[in-house]
Amino acid sequence: MEEEVEFLLDAAKEAMNRAIEHLDKELRSIRAGKATPAMLSTVMVEYYGSQTPLSQVANINTPDARTLSIQPWEKSMLQEIEKAIMVANLGFNPMNNGDFIIINVPPLTEERRIELVKQSKALTEDAKVGIRSARKEANSDLKKLDLSEDMISNTEDDIQELTNSFVKIADDRLAVKEKEIMTI
Repeated sequence: MEEEVEFLLDAAKEAMNRAIEHLDKELRSIRAGKATPAMLSTVMVEYYGSQTPLSQVANINTPDARTLSIQPWEKSMLQEIEKAIMVANLGFNPMNNGDFIIINVPPLTEERRIELVKQSKALTEDAKVGIRSARKEANSDLKKLDLSEDMISNTEDDIQELTNSFVKIADDRLAVKEKEIMTI
């Protein structure tokens, strides 16, 4: 019986971990004022007939806090990359100098910062929904096991502790991102 409970707790933990990993990925793509290669993580480039992530066809660097530099591995890709950045609708204006593409990242306005914080809060809430969903699933799977009332009650407490710890992780990630966005 204890093996089944351990398996159930591990499965819940894994599902909650995936929610946090997804939150991390989403938060990385939100622009926080200074240039980072992650800002271009959603850009897909047409490469030999298939959509390929920009990071797989070019080097992306940040020479300073306000500039992104994209150097394709093949010069023939410059126009495709430039087009893909415009299509991604990130609000960037890429400049092609014949060797690489430079993007000047404009400073964020106060209202844009507030908007990004709201977006971050919504993403965090989605992650919490995923965490709570994992809790609900674990509790319902627990009810299907042939266990004593005490064992069920103790395991439910363990699942709730796990849930609380993952919700705190999500809140902590939000606090860090919020500070990053609001710092000028």
